[in-house]
Amino acid sequence: MSASDRPLRVIQWTTGNIGSRALHAILARPDLELAGVYAHSPDKVGRDAAELCGWPEPTGVLATDDVDALLALAPDACSYNPLWCDLDELERLLGAGINVVSTAAWITGGRHPEADRARIAAACERGGATMFGSGAHPGLTNMVGMVLSGACERVDEIRITESVDCSTYESAGTMSHMGFGRDPGTPGLADYVRTESEVFAESAAMMADALGVTLDRMTFDVVFTPAHTDADLGFMTIPAGTVGSVFGYHRGWVGERNVVSVGFNWTMGLVDPPKPLAHGHVVQVFGRPNYRTVLHCLPPQDWDEPGFMGAGMIYTAMPALNAVPAVVAAPPGVVTLRDLPVVTGRHY
Repeated sequence: MSASDRPLRVIQWTTGNIGSRALHAILARPDLELAGVYAHSPDKVGRDAAELCGWPEPTGVLATDDVDALLALAPDACSYNPLWCDLDELERLLGAGINVVSTAAWITGGRHPEADRARIAAACERGGATMFGSGAHPGLTNMVGMVLSGACERVDEIRITESVDCSTYESAGTMSHMGFGRDPGTPGLADYVRTESEVFAESAAMMADALGVTLDRMTFDVVFTPAHTDADLGFMTIPAGTVGSVFGYHRGWVGERNVVSVGFNWTMGLVDPPKPLAHGHVVQVFGRPNYRTVLHCLPPQDWDEPGFMGAGMIYTAMPALNAVPAVVAAPPGVVTLRDLPVVTGRHY
């Protein structure tokens, strides 16, 4: 039986903010079958997949930290959702012939040294597997920018800005890494944030490649705005005077022309002057003519969760998970959105 005649068997790797949403979607889709679950946290090992993602009925699939046991399942694909890529894990998965779709910090592999990118490419070749990363900001925005550019006679710049209030995103580690709660004058803070957000640069480089552009260089610029009052967000505090807003771009250049820009306007707490927010992803194409759209991720009418940050987690998880059939069908190697057919969701 070929892969096209049966549900594709998928293992879910981690079940955090993004991974639990991907896991729920695997269970919901008739064309996918949950084969196994990897749990990073010891307290999740041995628990049913349903318990880890809010699925209403037990699945009989228990989370494990036994990597060898998961590889032995020989699934078609792995939905890989940690915040950062572990190259040893990716190498094992791909080398075992398991296709990988990921929301972790991987789109082109450009933030990694050439030797590390070569490891992943070799693992793909060895296992006959495909590596696809959509990014975590999320990958859908790149595709929208590229599609809009297709209606231009001439493209000068594609610019994507994630413009959101992050105060309900309960990940103190992520927010601290992006500078929040720190002294804006901390030496090297801008370089630190540049490194932490490098996947945005990979996004820009991928779009430049889709435009047929060879970039001369990438730059990064950022502005930190201090909070003017203490903010207790529950999961972390933002003391007055520390970073309450981060506004930065990774930019790709051809000569003195800024061709692609991907960045973030993130706010937590009250800042002065206030930063105007679009509460979504602003996708702009400058050229002949110009285009601008804002992607708002909104909860559906049957939303039953407090707040709507969970909808944003789905928004991040799905560009990778919905790509599973296309990635399984793709030739071995590292692929990006520009290499795949249009990725769509499923009606069921």
